[in-house]
Amino acid sequence: MSAALLQSSAGASAGGKDRRMVSAEQLVLELIIPEQRENALLDLSKKRELFQDLAPMLWHSCGTIAALLQEIVSIYPMLAPPTLSAGASNRVCNALALLQCVASHPETRTYFLNAHIPLYLYPFLNTVSKTRPFEYLRLTSLGVIGALVKVDDTDVINFLLSTEIIPLCLRTMEMGSELSKTVATFIVQKILLDDVGLAYICATAERFFAVGAVLASMVSMLAEQPSVRLLKHIIRCYLRLSDNSRACEALKNCLPELLRDNTFNNFLKEDVTTRRWLNQLLINVNGGGQLHPSQRVPAGLPNPLSSMEQIMPGQQNM
Repeated sequence: MSAALLQSSAGASAGGKDRRMVSAEQLVLELIIPEQRENALLDLSKKRELFQDLAPMLWHSCGTIAALLQEIVSIYPMLAPPTLSAGASNRVCNALALLQCVASHPETRTYFLNAHIPLYLYPFLNTVSKTRPFEYLRLTSLGVIGALVKVDDTDVINFLLSTEIIPLCLRTMEMGSELSKTVATFIVQKILLDDVGLAYICATAERFFAVGAVLASMVSMLAEQPSVRLLKHIIRCYLRLSDNSRACEALKNCLPELLRDNTFNNFLKEDVTTRRWLNQLLINVNGGGQLHPSQRVPAGLPNPLSSMEQIMPGQQNM
C-alpha cells in the first residue's frame, strides 16, 4: 500500500474516531436536558462500546451523574406497590447501563464507590415482583455490581460488605430468573474469593448458614431444572467455603447429598473445570478421603483454578 493510501486510511480512521467523540459529547450534554434525555440515554447505552473513555466523560461532565441518579430515584414510587411499566423499566435500565460503564472503568471506579452510588440500586434488588419489567431492572442492577467485582479489588469488597449486598444477592438467588440467579451467585462467588469476603461470611454461624441454605436450595432446584452455568458458580462458592477450616467442618454435615452422589455427572460431562472443582470440594469435605470412581476426572487435564467463567448481563430487549 502506498504512503498516500496509508495516510488517507489513517486520516479516515482518526476522522471517524473524532466524529464518534463529538457524537458522544453531544449525547452526554443532552442528558442534562430533560426533553432530550430519553433519546440520549437510549443512544448512549446502545453505542457505549463504541465510545472510548465514555466513563470519564460521564463522570466529569457537569450534572450528568446527577441526571442519571434522577432517572433512578424517579421510579422508586413504582416499586411498591409494583406499578413499573416496561417503558419506564427500559428507560432506567439505559441509565443503569451507563452507570455500569462508570463502575467498570479504572479511572472512575473509585469515584463511583466513594459516592456510594451502588446504594441507589439496592431498592431495585429488594423487589419481589417477577414481572418482566422488574426482572429486567434487577438483572441490570446486578450487572452494575457485577462490573465492580469483576476486577479483583479488596476496596470494592470492603465497600460492598459494609452494605447489605449479601442478603440482597441471596434474595435474588432464591427468587430471580436463572440469569439473575447466575449473576447474583457470581457476585457472592467473587466476594468469597477475596480473603476479606471469605472471613466475613465465615465469621458467624448465621452468615455461613444463610449463604449455605440458599446454595443448598439452588442445588435442589437444579436437579429438576439443570443449568450448568449456574451450577458452576454454586460449586465454586462451596469450594471456596471449604478453604475455611470451620466452614469445611460444617460442610461435612450440610453439603447437599446431590453434590456427593452422581446426580450432576451427566450435566458436567463436558465441563472438566467444574468437575475438578467438585472433586476438590469433596476431597476437602471428606478430609482427604478417596473419591467414588464415578467422581474422578482423568489425569493430565489442566488445573481448573486457573480460569473462571464470568457471567455478566448485557442489554436485552424487553
